[in-house]
Amino acid sequence: MFTGLITDVGQVTAVERRGDTRFTIATGFDLETIAIGASIACNGVCLTVVETGQGGDQGGGRGWFKVDVSAETHSKTTTGTWQAGTPVNLERSLRLGDELGGHLVYGHVDGVIDIADVQPDGDSQRWWFDAPPHLARFIAAKGSVALDGVSLTVNSVEGTRFGINIIPHTQEKTTFQHLKAGGVVNLEVDMLARYVARLVETK
Repeated sequence: MFTGLITDVGQVTAVERRGDTRFTIATGFDLETIAIGASIACNGVCLTVVETGQGGDQGGGRGWFKVDVSAETHSKTTTGTWQAGTPVNLERSLRLGDELGGHLVYGHVDGVIDIADVQPDGDSQRWWFDAPPHLARFIAAKGSVALDGVSLTVNSVEGTRFGINIIPHTQEKTTFQHLKAGGVVNLEVDMLARYVARLVETK
């Protein structure tokens, strides 16, 4: 379980394609505190650490960890497009007693959505996203979404399109600095919205 508050932007340094795909991701995390089997959200995808190391070619001077990604995960997320050099939002799993500054994020991506437009909005930016109908029904104004693992508040909804504001701090500290209109992001809808919709369906 996560909060959607990004604590590091890592970088994919190696991709090994076999039965599953193994990614090596360089990070500034203290790897002595990360156990094999630990969960790390990578662009919002909950992945399991299978190996760690320090420096060398794999880390580009930083520490690194490796994760395996299945074909099922590739089919539901952007992981299939990752290559050496791809920046990745990273968040370690929530520990009991940690401050919950965002919203509860599970790392279970619901799908990939399109970035429709980006416009200046004061010092911030207004981003517009197009979600498919089966996911748009879970998105409401003033509700929460996780986009590439970042906890964000929905400002407005127009049909299947919704808008959010990205403040300069978020732009600087996440992969949003590398994104633009025409790109795609991982979407995880708010778990509460999903359960409410399910309850309504069964009545």
